[in-house]
Amino acid sequence: MAGTTRGWTTALVAAAHAMTWLAMFGFARAAALPQGLPLALPGATGLAHAPAFNLLAFGAPGLAVAAVAWRARAWAPGAGLVAGVALRLWLLAALLFALQGALPLDAGELDGGGSRAHATAWLLWALAFGAGAALAAVALPRVRIASLLAVAAVATALALPAIAASGAADRVLLLAWCGWTGWLAWRLPPARRGREHP
Repeated sequence: MAGTTRGWTTALVAAAHAMTWLAMFGFARAAALPQGLPLALPGATGLAHAPAFNLLAFGAPGLAVAAVAWRARAWAPGAGLVAGVALRLWLLAALLFALQGALPLDAGELDGGGSRAHATAWLLWALAFGAGAALAAVALPRVRIASLLAVAAVATALALPAIAASGAADRVLLLAWCGWTGWLAWRLPPARRGREHP
C-alpha cells in the first residue's frame, strides 16, 4: 500500500511539473516571445490564450502538488510540531503557486498595475517555499540535503533580480521547487506500512 502511495504521489507531482514547463515553453514559443523574459509572461492579460496558459502552468499543477502536500502529514505522524509546520508550509506554497495563475501579469505594465498582485503572489510563494524547506531540513532527515539545497536556491533567486537578467530568478526558483517537491513526494511516504525509513 505504501509503495503504491509513493508511486502515485511521485507520478502526480512529476506530471504537474511537466505540465508547468511544457506550458511555459510551449506558449512562449507560440507567442514568439524572446528568451529571458519572466516565465509567467505568456499568461499576461491581453495575450492570446492567456487563461489556458495560466491554468496549465500555474493553476492545475499547483493544486495537484497541494493535493499531495495535504496528505503528507499522515506520512510522518510522529515527526513533531516542526515537521508539521514544514509540511503545512509546503501546502501553502503549492496553493500560492496556483494563485499566480489567477493573478496574471499586465502585459502593458510589467512593473505596476495588475502585475503587482502577481509579483506579490510570487514573493509569498518563494517565502513559504523557503521557510518550509528550512524547517524540513531541521525536522525531516530523509529530505534534509534536498531541503538545504532548496533553501540556498530560494536565497539565490531572491537576490538575482538585483544582479541578473529579468527572468533568471523565475527559472532558479522553479527548478528548485520542482526538485524539492518531487523529492518530498518520493522520499516521505514510508516504504512499508506503519514503518518509516531509517
